[in-house]
Amino acid sequence: MSEQESLRCSSARNRGGVQRVEGKLRASVEKGDYYEAHQMYRTLFFRYMSQAKHAEARELMYNGALLFFSYNQQNSAADLSMLVLEVLEKSEAKVEDEILENLAKLFSLMDQNSPERVAFVSRALKWSTGGSSKLGHPKLHQLLAVTLWKEQNYSESRYHFLHSSDGEGCAQMLVEYSASRGFRSEVDMFVAQAVLQFLCLKNKNSASVVFSTYTEKHPSIEKGPPFVQPLLNFIWFLLLAVDGGKLTVFTVLCEQYQPSLKRDPMYNEYLDRIGQLFFGVPPKQSPSYGGLLGKWTHDTVKNKGK
Repeated sequence: MSEQESLRCSSARNRGGVQRVEGKLRASVEKGDYYEAHQMYRTLFFRYMSQAKHAEARELMYNGALLFFSYNQQNSAADLSMLVLEVLEKSEAKVEDEILENLAKLFSLMDQNSPERVAFVSRALKWSTGGSSKLGHPKLHQLLAVTLWKEQNYSESRYHFLHSSDGEGCAQMLVEYSASRGFRSEVDMFVAQAVLQFLCLKNKNSASVVFSTYTEKHPSIEKGPPFVQPLLNFIWFLLLAVDGGKLTVFTVLCEQYQPSLKRDPMYNEYLDRIGQLFFGVPPKQSPSYGGLLGKWTHDTVKNKGK
């Protein structure tokens, strides 16, 4: 028997062993022996981890969490969900779409107001960074954003969309957010803030997509450009100016549209940063942009607990 065949046989045996164990655990849960089943899952987790059977441990904890969720055993399910993350961390597993989708699935099943959910998403995003995206993997942010959108938790959904690459999804969520929670006079402000913040994150593509999709799909916005709302015209010109990179155009644009930009005191702060990123404007000594970006990121995170 070749080494490859041997590995396949070993994997099949392990899978068969996991299935047998899962059958016994499922029977315990179905009988209502939740505590006993939960403790057995934990025992098996540490056993598998000590044997470096990371894939088996992760699969068992994931399926166990789904099982407990289906019986509305939130605490046990959340505990096993955290063990899924522990496997990923300790095994240094590579970030893959399937794993990100599994994590988003667990997140979607957790009690929306539970502290465990906050802890889970924070830890999942940290694992997903993989050394590239400091604030979490864009794909995981996108999956979380969609879940929160379905829950009509628009402010949290918006935060995660900003750190994804899904400008179209963000725009569709903002249209719904504006229509259900905003004033008609603010339809332009919903998208303006999103575009400015995407640009501050150097995500020019998503900024353009969120603007074009939002203005096309929002029922209260007449077809443009040009638009009835001056702020939308400013954003349209700004996106063109960013492509051109000419400081004089950017400066004149900001001066001409000051009445619209005064509607939100944050706009000019965002534009200071956009000037630095795309037009070579030297940074101001105070306030620092780190504080600015930290402010809207922190405020959004802080609002999660409310």
